[in-house]
Amino acid sequence: MAIVLPGPPIGATSIGSGSRSAGVRVVDHIVDHLALAGVGHVFGVDGANVEDLYDAAFYCPGITAVLAKHEFSAATMADGYSRATARLGVVAATSGGGALNLVAGLGESYTSRVPVLALVGQSPTPLDGCGAFQDTSGRNGSLNAEALFSAVSVYCRRIVEPTDILTALPDAVAAARAGGPAVLLLPKDVQQATVQGTGTVPAIRDRHPADDPQPILQALRETSGPVTIIAGEQVARDDARDELERLRAALHARIATVPDAKDVNRAPMASASLGVTGVMGHTGVADAIRGSAVCLLVGTRLPVTARAGLDEALSQIRTLSIGSAAPYLSADHLHTNDLRSSLAELTRRVMSRPPHTPPALDLASPTELRPPTPHGPGIRYREALTALDALLPDDADIIVDAGNSGAAAIHQLPARRDGRFVVALGMGGMGYSFGAGIGMAFARRRRTVIVAGDGSFYMHGLELHTAIQHRLPITLVLFNNNAHAMCVTREQLYYNGEYSYNRFARSNLGAGLAAMFPGLPAVDVTDPDALAPALSAALAADGPSVVSIECSADEIPPFAPFLDHPMFQTTTRRTEDVIARA
Repeated sequence: MAIVLPGPPIGATSIGSGSRSAGVRVVDHIVDHLALAGVGHVFGVDGANVEDLYDAAFYCPGITAVLAKHEFSAATMADGYSRATARLGVVAATSGGGALNLVAGLGESYTSRVPVLALVGQSPTPLDGCGAFQDTSGRNGSLNAEALFSAVSVYCRRIVEPTDILTALPDAVAAARAGGPAVLLLPKDVQQATVQGTGTVPAIRDRHPADDPQPILQALRETSGPVTIIAGEQVARDDARDELERLRAALHARIATVPDAKDVNRAPMASASLGVTGVMGHTGVADAIRGSAVCLLVGTRLPVTARAGLDEALSQIRTLSIGSAAPYLSADHLHTNDLRSSLAELTRRVMSRPPHTPPALDLASPTELRPPTPHGPGIRYREALTALDALLPDDADIIVDAGNSGAAAIHQLPARRDGRFVVALGMGGMGYSFGAGIGMAFARRRRTVIVAGDGSFYMHGLELHTAIQHRLPITLVLFNNNAHAMCVTREQLYYNGEYSYNRFARSNLGAGLAAMFPGLPAVDVTDPDALAPALSAALAADGPSVVSIECSADEIPPFAPFLDHPMFQTTTRRTEDVIARA
């Protein structure tokens, strides 16, 4: 264990406990600054080299510290908290293995550009390079935490002098708010040292001011044909949903969203909504783009997962972009770190454009992907999601995990009108949804539904204990197919199905969790007729609840790369021939 340097008595210099004339501990300055900046929660796992931060949080009336069961889940709690609120998410972890467990979660926040601040404890500086337990100073052959975390952050700094925190903390917060995680490495002795705090939060300056919108404005004004908008995750990050809808209405545009931004579409008419783009998306998006004069990307780089099937259509028309980073395809791009302001200004200045009303979509022509009809036992994905859709309240939040069940939910489960719909496609890490759902529930205190498979549950699903401890309104809808089913599908399609590493021994997750956590409403559902009553009871529960739905690992999800396989192309053509003959 690392030697713990002596510090002041617990709470002696805490924010609410006395005069600042003698200074405050660095940790008290940190939590004070965060509280003034509007942060309400810090998620993490305690330990010797971060315990002073937890002590400071206890004495700070504006901060609630939440103890997670694993640092990855703590990082996704901060990520989900930020996505739910458009505020800064904060995660804290101790040194060594605890710090390393943050990397995968921060990798998701980095790739998806989610504002998260990580406060990472370190062993005391006098022991740097001297063989201290969990030394990550990078000295004398030790692991270099600053180099490691710099690869998964937009800002990383190791604090070696107490006064460094006075500039490093606001710099880190500003960097995170521009999009992505920032990391402060905090040695134990530095945390306990005192500084003279300012008591104020400096105004955040945009290090890259928004570009002149005139080129985008001119292109939109000159357009005589229809406009299609593809909206992305930055709209949610900047809480610019209403501004996006006002711009869409001013342009008389139709709108699609990338998979991880389903909830940013607030178009009041179904005919204006094209659904979701990409590998789990709706096929009509490409047709709408082909019929447009301009495609406007808002807050998305349009990665492959969101762009699949659109390249040919986009190459035929002019593409414009507005957001914090240029898209992966060629486009006229306008930079902004503040979509709320930029979209509002663009709408104000575009109102003089002559309106062009696009033809209404043929709502009788479905644009959904069509997986082959499944056979054998198990409740079908669509059947389960249709039942869930009918019961979810308008303000419910939905968190979707990776895998077959996630693909089905992205494609088939609508976002709630007043709720959030979150899926982590930056790294696509399994198990993300459990921590993210908890962070979202702390932030919004409304029914939060986590849709995940049993494979994801086995990774991080026991973070459910944190939801139980805090009686959060969380419902786990687990698709239990006793497999890593997406990998099972890949084995069948690409390796002839001659073997499987990805089928599990059978489990009854509902019964198991009910036994593990007395009083937890948790059931297994094998009969389709029992599905709606089980979901209804779970959504009405006071606190957490679980519905485990028995389904088949052999059901093919609505996932374009699978459906493009020659096996399914042949099946689809045969089905279409039968329909045509009928």
